[in-house]
Amino acid sequence: MGVTTLRLQDEKLKILRAISGYENRPLSKIFDELVEEYIGRHKETMEILRISNIVKDCKEGLEEIKSGKGKSFSDLEN
Repeated sequence: MGVTTLRLQDEKLKILRAISGYENRPLSKIFDELVEEYIGRHKETMEILRISNIVKDCKEGLEEIKSGKGKSFSDLEN
């Protein structure tokens, strides 16, 4: 496991230490939980970005829409 330094505002650190003491849990466990939650929130975005040519395809689609081409939502239902 790696070690890192984290800079926090004193007020935030005081609150986290108070929570840590109240829950009788080390700060490292709280930070690990927060990191897992953060990664989970962005997992879907990271998966989408792995799709090859996704950015190029999206830009081409937007240009197509701007030029009046493409299909309407009602056309897509069929």
